[in-house]
Amino acid sequence: MIGKIIIGKSFKGCISYCLSPKQGQAERAEVIHYNNCYGDKNELIRQFEELRGHNLKLGKPVMHVILSLAPGDKVRPGLKEAIAQECAEDMRFADCQYLAISHNDTLHQHIHIIANRVRFNGKTVSDSNNYRQIVRFCRKMEQKYNLTKVLNPRRYLSSVNQLIPREDQRKNALKRAVNRALLAAKDFKSFLSLMKLSGYEVDKGRGIAFIDAQKVRTKGSEIGYSLQSIQENIERLNNRQIISPRQYRGMRM
Repeated sequence: MIGKIIIGKSFKGCISYCLSPKQGQAERAEVIHYNNCYGDKNELIRQFEELRGHNLKLGKPVMHVILSLAPGDKVRPGLKEAIAQECAEDMRFADCQYLAISHNDTLHQHIHIIANRVRFNGKTVSDSNNYRQIVRFCRKMEQKYNLTKVLNPRRYLSSVNQLIPREDQRKNALKRAVNRALLAAKDFKSFLSLMKLSGYEVDKGRGIAFIDAQKVRTKGSEIGYSLQSIQENIERLNNRQIISPRQYRGMRM
């Protein structure tokens, strides 16, 4: 499981993003838990903004937590709700206003939790060390629910452990997706479509980069694929000739 926390300013933007379907797509969001809030998108925005008014000095009242399961991990809806509630307990906003949303628009399951950092007494939910806290929470959930274990970010390891080489599952998954797309792509446009089907946005300029569902951006050069090498691979694979067994035997002679 991978956890990400975004501290932001706009409840309207965050709630709208999480609950609204993307252009050209069917419904992708399901609210799996309401805590001290209720209703549709507009009602939720109004309630969160009203509570925000109890502490106008706080410039960033939005805590947006994204919990992403590893590809292949599947949990039932009730367990998603339980994980969201345990996250609220661990991050100390269980008594606050928050809602948990399940998205189905990627190849892996993931949960969005939108919490109001303004408590009902006007005090603030601290965001100190929240990145370390979410990493510890993910490791705990992996162990408790037998989920695929994901490596901690290197910056949270001890200085000794930071020196130990390790595999980067995110980059390995991206490299596999690029390999599959290259083998099937007829041209660069179809390569982009195939990468999108695998859950990646492609940022093409002078070079190329890939953005996964967690909005993590990885340069193509980091996985051994520059823009030039991708274009050359597509051209080479499409220009190759299929050799018949008779031709092959003739070449050997």
